[in-house]
Amino acid sequence: MASPMRNLLSDPARYLQSFQLFLANSTEHQSMQEFVERQLPDVIASIGNGKSAINILSIGGGAGEIDLLILSKVQARYPGVTINNNVVEPSADQISKYKERVAATSNLRNVKFTWHEETAYEYESRMNAEKKSKKWDFIHMIQMLYYVKDIPATIRYFHSLLEAQAKLLIILVSETSGWETLWKKYRTSFPLDDLCSYVSSADIKRILDSAGLKHQLHELPSHMDITSCFIEGDKDGELLLDFLTETYEFSKTAPPELRRQVMEELRKPECSEERDGKVFFNNNLSVIVVEP
Repeated sequence: MASPMRNLLSDPARYLQSFQLFLANSTEHQSMQEFVERQLPDVIASIGNGKSAINILSIGGGAGEIDLLILSKVQARYPGVTINNNVVEPSADQISKYKERVAATSNLRNVKFTWHEETAYEYESRMNAEKKSKKWDFIHMIQMLYYVKDIPATIRYFHSLLEAQAKLLIILVSETSGWETLWKKYRTSFPLDDLCSYVSSADIKRILDSAGLKHQLHELPSHMDITSCFIEGDKDGELLLDFLTETYEFSKTAPPELRRQVMEELRKPECSEERDGKVFFNNNLSVIVVEP
């Protein structure tokens, strides 16, 4: 009998709901913000040297929260320079939130925004069809490589678009995170289809090394409160479980034995730590900065 389990991405509304809950329950954005504040200025220190305009490409820019922080650092480093910020994002809903955020943000006068409602692959195909290979001063891919079919080819393509002083910035889950433990063990039990693949910093480092691409790695500690996952029938807990397993209604559709094993795994020290009666999942991130 075919399993009733299906990938969470097959229901975009529930995916977005669970993703927003993940952000609310985790220190994901705080960890990234801290990186942008403290370490990004060094990363972008030479991307705009001698340029009258800086071209930035955001792949999977989402609702723009981190993008705007990045832009503020580029503006601070290169005051008054025109910034062309191109965003590739497949979700119309996320793009409209991004536009609202831009409209509500002051001091973006020297930033020109262009949004492309498409995936990274669709962008690449369109550029190839139009025989264009525009070069960029800064390209970033934040938490989006899980949704790419051919990761090595995608990295190679966008890396080929870097200017001489440019940088490619990749953020994704760290090989030290609970995601690595959970997914390595259960990836064959979860209904990934071809909508999503599990990758961590370990995989990306291997890809970069085999392509001979120079890179630096920064680790960002992060956690997520998953206490509600252990409360029977808790709506938020069910949504977070969906997000952790990339499975639509995991609690209802997973075989009881798989559900039991996953719940047990989530409590183990390899995945989470328990403090003050709460369970915090290890959501550590890696930032990988790739040289041209």
